[in-house]
Amino acid sequence: MTAASAAARRAGRDGAATRARPRFTARAAILAVIVVALLFYLVVPLKAFMAQRSRLGRLDHQMELLQRQNADLERRVALLRDPSYLERYARVCLGMVKPGEISFVVVPKGGAPAPANCQP
Repeated sequence: MTAASAAARRAGRDGAATRARPRFTARAAILAVIVVALLFYLVVPLKAFMAQRSRLGRLDHQMELLQRQNADLERRVALLRDPSYLERYARVCLGMVKPGEISFVVVPKGGAPAPANCQP
């Protein structure tokens, strides 16, 4: 082999190597379409999952709030079932007296009596 034929052969190989191979083949295009389709297919269930998770968090918060309110109402019911509390409430807040008792109301110089601090 001569140097000229070796150089020509190298140039031929380099020319073949520099010849652009298609970077985006049909196989790659099909794969890209499949990947995109799978992503779109998975977006809807993922979005629904995230929405349900958010709703579950809101419902948990609402449930805790309602449980606290329920506990407060149960304490209030227990108080209202206590006869001594009911008597005190009737005397202080409603101005009631037992039969035979006389009720006195102290009226300040300004006029109307100050309202009683009633907390049922």
